Amino acid sequence: MSAEMGSAPIKAAAGSSQVGSFLSYSIGVGEERALSVPTVSRARDLIAAMIGSLELKHYSKQWNGDSYDEVYLPTEPWMDVPDPKVTRNFIMANTFSDLFFHGRAFWYVTTRYSTGLPASFTWLPAASISTPNQTGPQWFGQSDVIMFNGLEISTNDVIQFLSPIAGMLYTGNRAMSIAQHLDQAADRYATLETTPGYLQQKGGETMSGDELSDLAAGWASARRNNAIGALNDYVEFVEYKKDPAEVVAQQRQYQALELARVANIPPYLVGVATGGMTYQNAQQARQDLYLFGARPYIDCIEQTLSAANVLPRNRYVEFNIEDYLSDAELMPERTDVTVEESLDD
Repeated sequence: MSAEMGSAPIKAAAGSSQVGSFLSYSIGVGEERALSVPTVSRARDLIAAMIGSLELKHYSKQWNGDSYDEVYLPTEPWMDVPDPKVTRNFIMANTFSDLFFHGRAFWYVTTRYSTGLPASFTWLPAASISTPNQTGPQWFGQSDVIMFNGLEISTNDVIQFLSPIAGMLYTGNRAMSIAQHLDQAADRYATLETTPGYLQQKGGETMSGDELSDLAAGWASARRNNAIGALNDYVEFVEYKKDPAEVVAQQRQYQALELARVANIPPYLVGVATGGMTYQNAQQARQDLYLFGARPYIDCIEQTLSAANVLPRNRYVEFNIEDYLSDAELMPERTDVTVEESLDD
């Protein structure tokens, strides 16, 4: 196959009318909910930005008598621009995002070379895909039946990416739920204009539960409108010994650490202090992001796009990770910086 070969539109399939109809596209409620959690959003953005910035290389393997040599070849047009309507950065970042959240991603073949191999693609949101023979969250292989927005599309026209890691919407569901509850608690304390505490009756006739509720509500309302409150001899305001907002802040910090673990990303990259972890410079930070966070997804995309339904035999693609890891100009170098120090800057 060569770049000079012509391409032709693929034959229309049952659900092909839905492809490109963006009004019907959706990333799903689960992903929207996950992205509302700052730690998850930051982890996703870091890896997506990295993968989206990488260029693809194209090579074949040649036996030299002892081992295989990689012989690099000119790239096919789709390797530079998989979808002519959007940037490579866009389609790669969204492909990773689906792998990260759902554990799988999908490209639809829009045109083919005269050899029958794909010449261009478009991204299909994983949330709009259903597979009757696999309901998830664990995917056991490529699906034989694919429904896009309720209509079947030909599996021959779909490139299926299967992540080696279960989707975040499954593995991190409980952790994200706790984080959201803590965010709601922090929001409540952020709107308080008084010192947290409670009202305690010290004498007189014992008040009922309703009377105590009315007293507390009236006290809270008065303090919201006035800096000075008033109580009689029988009621005392007792300040909490430990500010609940501080407790929530500590819990949120721990939960951010938990989410960093679920996302398989070094905690310091999402602003979580861990006490002993250090990094030497910006290059080391990029290496950590690649090794611990991005590499499983990079391998998944490379190997999927090197399969026989995309490239001829003995043709492979890989991301140009070397340039990314060796580019020292992306961030200023910092030496012997601890996590706590970096958060204080």
